[in-house]
Amino acid sequence: MRMSDFVLRDAIIPDLKATSKEGVIREMVESLLAASAYKNGDVEEVVRAIQKREMLGSTGIGRGVAIPHTKHSSVDRLIGTIAVSRTGVAFDSLDGEPVYVFVLLVSPQDRPGDHLRALENVSRSLRDDSFVGALRRARTREEIWTLLEGGANP
Repeated sequence: MRMSDFVLRDAIIPDLKATSKEGVIREMVESLLAASAYKNGDVEEVVRAIQKREMLGSTGIGRGVAIPHTKHSSVDRLIGTIAVSRTGVAFDSLDGEPVYVFVLLVSPQDRPGDHLRALENVSRSLRDDSFVGALRRARTREEIWTLLEGGANP
């Protein structure tokens, strides 16, 4: 499984505007909605589900990276998006540092294996400092998509 298998190209945000944790989650969920990713259009419900997951422990894994995620009935397959913040966002990361690269995942409630495989793939990819650096330098949706497709994923 590669990130390009579940990241929706049209939902990628190369220049995230949000400056708060809730704002990041909302902007990313809305980008998935704009890309027609949900069976129903309840952004608030998906945002709440992700925030509930964040209360269990921050998905800011350190080194400028966060992987907010949830399982939700509004999707029938694993979907995701990537967002890059130019200024960094306080996201309660494990290392206390701002986050610049976000990968948001939403998967069906009845597909836990897909969810875990995607988290594993994303975590492995984002441990590669050169890949994360390339994502941070990318300025367009197309540049980010090219990185995802181009074998940058281990």
